[in-house]
Amino acid sequence: MFPPVPSSAVASDLGYQTKQENFHIDGVDDLVIRSLLDKQQFHDPLGLALHLGISSATWPLFGLLWPSGSRLAERIALRPVNPLERILEIGCGLALSSLVGHRRGAHMTASDCHPETARFLLENLRLNGLAPLDYRHGQWGSQPVIQNSDIALTGQFNLIVGSDILYERDEQGTLAQFIDNHAAPGAEVWVVDPNRGNRAHFNRNMAALGFDLHELLLDRPAIEASLGHLSQAAYKGRMLTYTRH
Repeated sequence: MFPPVPSSAVASDLGYQTKQENFHIDGVDDLVIRSLLDKQQFHDPLGLALHLGISSATWPLFGLLWPSGSRLAERIALRPVNPLERILEIGCGLALSSLVGHRRGAHMTASDCHPETARFLLENLRLNGLAPLDYRHGQWGSQPVIQNSDIALTGQFNLIVGSDILYERDEQGTLAQFIDNHAAPGAEVWVVDPNRGNRAHFNRNMAALGFDLHELLLDRPAIEASLGHLSQAAYKGRMLTYTRH
């Protein structure tokens, strides 16, 4: 995986600014990704995000490319495509892994709770000339349930994936329960975690639901290219694979 090639900011009449980058992951053609310009963007005039428990500080996080998302997309790029397998990405944000799997022909469903996620996904599908991809509203925790049942996440999946989703201690195990609700018999779960510190709680919650854990370190050093530029940024994290038989 190479770092994204930046381009100039894209003017927006939606209340926030975006940028467009070419993104390379081994095994698939380069993707053009439109994302928020930076972490300072915020636009929630109707309070839709706030109603779903998304504060002004966390509002822009969905619309940025994160290192753990890239690590997950690399794994999806290596997975053999099975046309009978249903794959769900939870907390997808810009849905990089879903876009990678979709481009390779996998049966992907992207899900998130942010009210702008679907708009960005639609635009990134258009920028890359890709067919429509199934998107659903998926949210765990104590926040209000979305009223529009047409886009609510339903069904079970053979593989459930997520990156950097262990950002709360989650003593009640709501994330593990959410995953269990959508896991088909014999399902596999992939979580890429940048060592946030909440892994132990999640592991216990998953074990209580019958999931066995395999951990793989994803640590990699920074690689410097010419003129002091990085061709690969340093990363520390783990690939958590849960299976249940």
